[in-house]
Amino acid sequence: MENFIFGRNNVYELLKTGNRSVSKIVLMKNMKENHKISQIIQLAKDKGIVYQFHPKEKFAQFGDCSHQGVVAYVSPVKYKEIDSIFQKNKEFKKVIITDGVEDPHNFGSIIRTAVCAGFDAVIFPSRRNASVNATVEKSSAGAVNHIDLIMVNSLSAAVDKLKNENFWIIATDIKASDNYYEIDYCNMNFAIVLGSEEKGISSTILNKSDFKIKIPILNKFDSLNVANAAGIVMYEAVKQSLQNSKD
Repeated sequence: MENFIFGRNNVYELLKTGNRSVSKIVLMKNMKENHKISQIIQLAKDKGIVYQFHPKEKFAQFGDCSHQGVVAYVSPVKYKEIDSIFQKNKEFKKVIITDGVEDPHNFGSIIRTAVCAGFDAVIFPSRRNASVNATVEKSSAGAVNHIDLIMVNSLSAAVDKLKNENFWIIATDIKASDNYYEIDYCNMNFAIVLGSEEKGISSTILNKSDFKIKIPILNKFDSLNVANAAGIVMYEAVKQSLQNSKD
C-alpha cells in the first residue's frame, strides 16, 4: 500500500533516514527554491528517486493540507514490536505511552518532543488513538522516522510486559498528589503515560501505574494541552539526567 506525506521538513527527514521506500516526489512548479528544497532535490537525485514539478492546481488533490509545495509518495510507516525496546543497548530506557490521544496534531507533536528528548519509543493502542497518518507525520516534522513507533492491540498487556521488564509506569493525572518534578527519573527504566484531554488515562492503566503525577495549574483552568504537558514532563526527565551527569 502506498500513501503520501507532505511538508518540506517532513519529506527531507524521511529522505535523510532512508528507512521507508519513496516512489515519487512532487514539487510545485515556479515555487521559490530555498535551501531545504535544494536538499530534497539533491537527496532524490542521490537515491535515484523520481521527482516531478506539477502546477499549483494539481496540489488540490491532496486536500486542505499545509504541503508547502512538496509531497512524497511513500510506503506506510513501519511499526516496531514492543521487544525492540528491550533490545536497545542502553543502561536505562525511557518510553512514552499515549492512551487515547486522538488529535493527530497533538500526537505528532508528542512524537517530535519524544525524539528531541531522547526517548526510545512511543507506544499507542490500535483503537481510540491517532495512528500515524500524513497529518501526524507533518506535525512531527519528520520525527516519526527517528523513533520506534509501537502500535499494540492491548495497552494493558503492553504495560504488563514493560513492568515485567523492570519498567516503572508514570501516569499523568490531574488528580494526582505528586507534582511531575518530584519524581526521580534517573537510574531507572520508565514509561510516561499520557491520556486524552477529554477522559484522561483509562482506569485500567491508572491502576497499573507505579506513580501518578500532575503539573500544577495555578489558575482556575481545566488543564494543559496534552502535547504541551508531554513536553514539560519529558524535559524534566532530560533536566534531571543532565544534572545527574554533572554530579
